[in-house]
Amino acid sequence: MEGSKKIAIVTGGASGIGKALCSELVYQNVFVIIADINDAEGKLFEKELNKNSINSRYIYLNVTDFKSVEGVITDIFKEFGRLDYLFNNAGIAMYGELYDMTIEDWIDIMDVNLWGVINGTQIGYLIMKEQGYGHIVNTASAAGLGPTPVSSAYSTTKHAVVGLTTSLHYEAEDFGVKVSTLCPTFVDTPIFEEARAINLNKNVIMEQFKKQKMMSPQKLAKLTLDGVHKNKAIICPMPLRRTMDIFFTLFPQAHKGLMRLVCKVSRKARIS
Repeated sequence: MEGSKKIAIVTGGASGIGKALCSELVYQNVFVIIADINDAEGKLFEKELNKNSINSRYIYLNVTDFKSVEGVITDIFKEFGRLDYLFNNAGIAMYGELYDMTIEDWIDIMDVNLWGVINGTQIGYLIMKEQGYGHIVNTASAAGLGPTPVSSAYSTTKHAVVGLTTSLHYEAEDFGVKVSTLCPTFVDTPIFEEARAINLNKNVIMEQFKKQKMMSPQKLAKLTLDGVHKNKAIICPMPLRRTMDIFFTLFPQAHKGLMRLVCKVSRKARIS
């Protein structure tokens, strides 16, 4: 590998959005570390990306384990002498009304979606600050830009990621470090099917999702990296963010009606 080649770490890089980001980064001549908890998918993807030349490496990583995150990021920096991109992308989804959730459900989703991002950001930022450059990209969601009834725990984690990332975007400027948050909506990935549905019939929920127009993860990855290169604080690769802003501000009653409809439709999926 050429010494001048940029280095990226992508958590949750073996599937979904993370996988598409890895492929697009390799296409843009970046060496990628596929960091994931799924050994089988990670190793298979590494083999795929390295078919013609060595473009990637798979590393097992549980983002909820701070020491593990610290070890992986630090070791990669020491080996390559640089860290250009860190995509804190690993995440899970969860559906359910708040009164059906347990504290264990909260801990599970907070550990991955919020602490996983905090762990990566904390270590990656210090390294990038010291080297004087780099770009951190934290995957949130459009659910972090507005209310998401019957997914309150998921929405909580994503609002927190948006707040962390947009705040650090300005903190980091003086040190040459760039920070962006990715806020996609409906992307055709396994996250919806793999989500935990608490006291809800997932088949009913999936029927609703199938009615949405899904963006391919490949298209999202291209739009994401375009936003990264433009150093956008919030990358929402569709007009939804502006639509939501207008909806909140100018049409509050219509927005309330939509949120109540979401509750009504979701409750049809209740198991008991």
